[in-house]
Amino acid sequence: MPVRTRTTRRSRSAAGPVVLVTGASQGIGAAIAIRFAQDIPGVRLALVSRNARKLNAVAKRCRAAGPSTEIFPADVADERQVERLRADVLKAFGRVDVLIGNAGAFKPASFLEATLEAFDEMIAVNLRSQFLVARAFVPQMVKRRTGDVFLMGSVAGVQAYPSSATYCIAKFGVTGLARVMRAELRPHGVRVCLVVPGATATPSWDGSGVKPERMMPAEDIACAVCDAYRLSRRSVVEELVMRPQLGDI
Repeated sequence: MPVRTRTTRRSRSAAGPVVLVTGASQGIGAAIAIRFAQDIPGVRLALVSRNARKLNAVAKRCRAAGPSTEIFPADVADERQVERLRADVLKAFGRVDVLIGNAGAFKPASFLEATLEAFDEMIAVNLRSQFLVARAFVPQMVKRRTGDVFLMGSVAGVQAYPSSATYCIAKFGVTGLARVMRAELRPHGVRVCLVVPGATATPSWDGSGVKPERMMPAEDIACAVCDAYRLSRRSVVEELVMRPQLGDI
């Protein structure tokens, strides 16, 4: 059962949006949380990850920019923990205006060598987690007839890459989830954006031998997501595809 840790005094009266970010303890998720903290007036942040220590460090950087921030350690691939997460977040903030489903992981595996255990792991962390968190928070967006959902896909979810079979399968699932959610939710005022990054300098690439300078900085993904959110409600970025300037790795 996840334990909620308060990191700042919450303010229900603040006018800004409530933004929930999963996988917020490092990489793209942390960069998005910090960018929203710095750029969106009155924003309130709910940061989610399994790693409470790293999550606290990100929350400290967000607090330095001023926003009310709380952390919610949880495994978002676990249905019971997501149910508890929903209750805790709504108790703390009353609603979620922007849901950023970023939790995920990558492990290389070819189709012929992949085990069922490896397949289940990639599906759980990359796809099941997105479905569970969206199912937990989107209904109240529909009820209020407004909201934004960003699901973290991958170029591996629109194009096949050798030795990444289980990851590709899971991310192709995220692509399908985002597209069907958009088709169903647009009449209800909820915008759904699929974020499709290529190689990004995050801990997932540690030990790969690829130089960070060859990849995109996570901060660029964060800037693009924040800018997509700030568009008028009359517009939506349906799919945000970003690659390193020199192309795929």
